[in-house]
Amino acid sequence: MNKKAVRLFKGSKNEIKEYGDPIEIAREFSKYVDLIHIVDLDGAFEGSVKNLDVVKQIIKKTGLKVELGGGLRTFENIKNAYEIGVTYVIIGTAAFNLEFLEKVTSAFNNITISLDVESGTLKTKGWLENSLITLEDAFSIFKKYTNRFIYTDTSKDGTLEGVSLNIKRFWQDEEIIYAGGVSKKEDLKKLENIGFDGAIIGKALYEGKINLQELRGER
Repeated sequence: MNKKAVRLFKGSKNEIKEYGDPIEIAREFSKYVDLIHIVDLDGAFEGSVKNLDVVKQIIKKTGLKVELGGGLRTFENIKNAYEIGVTYVIIGTAAFNLEFLEKVTSAFNNITISLDVESGTLKTKGWLENSLITLEDAFSIFKKYTNRFIYTDTSKDGTLEGVSLNIKRFWQDEEIIYAGGVSKKEDLKKLENIGFDGAIIGKALYEGKINLQELRGER
């Protein structure tokens, strides 16, 4: 947000903590991982990508693969993201327009759909609005278009409270990445046991709760 690496508390733009230069932070992460998750928060709130220049510099200077979300709601925005070297484009709100979804998944590989959930209810528009469709019903439709998803518990995001314990596996062999509340190594084990293919760690890294070097040593 505003060219800086930040974390929000439960997605609220009124509760922001800054962590510095995203390029330098990404460079540090690149010592231990080959893929990072980036959200253009300005884009998420305003509905159009705002920080693509920063993402481009991260890719250029670190060599990392990037999955990018936040405000990618037009064909042109998605095309621009892939052209600068983004590996996975994440769409959330835009996925509910099935005509648009079919168009972008036909034109591009690696489209990832963000399933943003609060108390079992799907959220849209930067988590500001509830959708009128259940998670299971939405997933049964979306999986016809792509097999890669991010499941975010928005009530846990940025809280360091640990992961949800009441998640029931609703997928088969699709790739599902978890986000929201990861705060310790034990959380990652829980997610692995549920069947998630990966986890997004944000605030826990910035606050020193999880050490990437240690995690890498354990794999």
